[in-house]
Amino acid sequence: MKNPRKFLSALVSCLIFSAVAGVAFANPTLLAGTPPMGWNSWNHFADKVSDAVIRAQADAMVSSGLRDAGYAYINIDDTWQGKRDAQGVIHANEKFPDMKALADYVHSKGLKLGIYSSPGTKTCAAYEGSFGHEEQDARTYADWGVDYLKYDLCSFYDLMARASSKEQKHQMMIDAYLRMYRALKSTGRPIVYSLCQYGLDSVWQWGASVGGNLWRTTNDISDNYENMAAIGFRQFAQSRYAGPGHWNDPDMLEVGNGGMSTAEYRTHISLWALLAAPLLAGNDLTTMTPQTIELLTNRDLIAIDQDLAGNQGTRVWAQGATEVWAKKLADGSRAVGFFNRSDEPADAQIEIKLRDLGFMSSATAQNVWTGKDLGMFHGKIKVAVPPHGVVLLKVIPT
Repeated sequence: MKNPRKFLSALVSCLIFSAVAGVAFANPTLLAGTPPMGWNSWNHFADKVSDAVIRAQADAMVSSGLRDAGYAYINIDDTWQGKRDAQGVIHANEKFPDMKALADYVHSKGLKLGIYSSPGTKTCAAYEGSFGHEEQDARTYADWGVDYLKYDLCSFYDLMARASSKEQKHQMMIDAYLRMYRALKSTGRPIVYSLCQYGLDSVWQWGASVGGNLWRTTNDISDNYENMAAIGFRQFAQSRYAGPGHWNDPDMLEVGNGGMSTAEYRTHISLWALLAAPLLAGNDLTTMTPQTIELLTNRDLIAIDQDLAGNQGTRVWAQGATEVWAKKLADGSRAVGFFNRSDEPADAQIEIKLRDLGFMSSATAQNVWTGKDLGMFHGKIKVAVPPHGVVLLKVIPT
């Protein structure tokens, strides 16, 4: 060999090129490196979703400022599917006359398109599932220009019921989600893979191993405080499984749908941000009030959710109906949420010692929702929190 250094340089370049060619799937942190942000059709539109609805939501995401705040995905949930042709290729129904053209329109807005299916024969709404057609469907999604797939267990439960043991049921589910991941990967198109199976079999322990970028940890959310709180405040046991490329998903946001007060919606999105949860709006973006836009686009709140350290916050203190949750941020500060779950009319006084947040002496704090600098704290922080409300702080050690 005349020039070993040149040979080694060429070899390294070749390896780098090969790695880059498959980088989106080889390095999952580049796909959902931070919790996905966007919108999903189900909570507000359910089976009334259509091509016109999706285009209107894409337009509103841009005009409202949500896109510029970080919201990227426009996700079509259940009921878009039509029938399969003689070759088994899935087609959209009459509500979606040209899915490729729709994807192009969404992309032209600087946004990404998501879609929905099931590993079973049918979806939750009894439309066509992907069972036995995983590779075909993945290729179809890629050809359309899809960027995100929500894969909902639904009728696959019926197939799992045929198994004779709990272990076999578990393995069937893992195999089903792995089949679709491999099919998505084989298309060469980076498609965020969302596992929707309601936390069954502690999915947070194995979701990443089947290619999941996020996985549902709970049953469906509803637009009321009791349901939202029951879901959100249970999310502390799974925190160590979240990180860049793979996130715990306590379901979509209900902000703006009308079933909660402004204080309750503020609690909702504050808790989701502390949990490093996906922020997927579920309201009608075309009819948002300025108040709803303000809740969804608070820059400091989004920075907490999207923090590059990828830590999921957890509960650090609780007493009765009051709780304190904290999330360590990449710059060494903490996002700290003081929550009053009581419906008593008087504000709750909640106190936390700085050492319980990992700080030795003093710290400064800023209120995320008001933007107010609260100055220096020594030894402890004490705040008043209204019923069903939150005080969300960024606490910086001195």
